[in-house]
Amino acid sequence: MTRLSIAEELESAADRIGDMSRADLQIILRRAALMLRNVAGVPLKPATEDALNSIAAEMKIGRSDLIQIIARMAGN
Repeated sequence: MTRLSIAEELESAADRIGDMSRADLQIILRRAALMLRNVAGVPLKPATEDALNSIAAEMKIGRSDLIQIIARMAGN
């Protein structure tokens, strides 16, 4: 599962929290916890960090989305 699909699943669960079983909610929360646990930060120099944040803000996208775009471009 991707982070986006887990986020969508969490939002959907929040919308129907009264209708969900405890077991289903546990599964969703464990998936989210696993995803968060497996996200490793990449240490960057402050100047690089500032540049990424500025470009992401200018493009109106998240920093991680910008990094994914850059990584895809580098792989081509």
